[in-house]
Amino acid sequence: MTEISEVAERVAARRAELDEEEKLLVERLEDVRAEREDLAAAIRVWERMHAQLETEKATAQAVPAQVAGRGVLLVPHRGTGIDEEALPPDYQRIMKIVREAGGPVRVKDVGRPLGLEVEVKGRLEPLRGKLTKLSGRGWLRKLPDGRFQLTP
Repeated sequence: MTEISEVAERVAARRAELDEEEKLLVERLEDVRAEREDLAAAIRVWERMHAQLETEKATAQAVPAQVAGRGVLLVPHRGTGIDEEALPPDYQRIMKIVREAGGPVRVKDVGRPLGLEVEVKGRLEPLRGKLTKLSGRGWLRKLPDGRFQLTP
């Protein structure tokens, strides 16, 4: 009978080990399933946002708006099917100057061909704002040193 009780003890001990291992695996499986659900939700959100952004880009155009009672033309985001002709004329001139420069330009480098008094303090700030707006909308790239260049 000692052999039977010894075998029974070993079987019971192994069963207890397997029960503990099963418990850990069930917990891990629950974690994996929860993470998979989170990833699936994240993908659905990303796809929805991507589709919405694509729709917005496709419909982005220069839109007339009112600011302080004056009509202004908004600068559209650069995207597929939108070329520089969608920009207001003064922004088109800026883009032409940057393109013809062939490399990064400073605000002064753009102001001179536009006939601005580049040495007078504050005269370039509106131009800097336009360059920054073009950069923010994807038409230009602002470099860390403050110069601007065409977006590839």
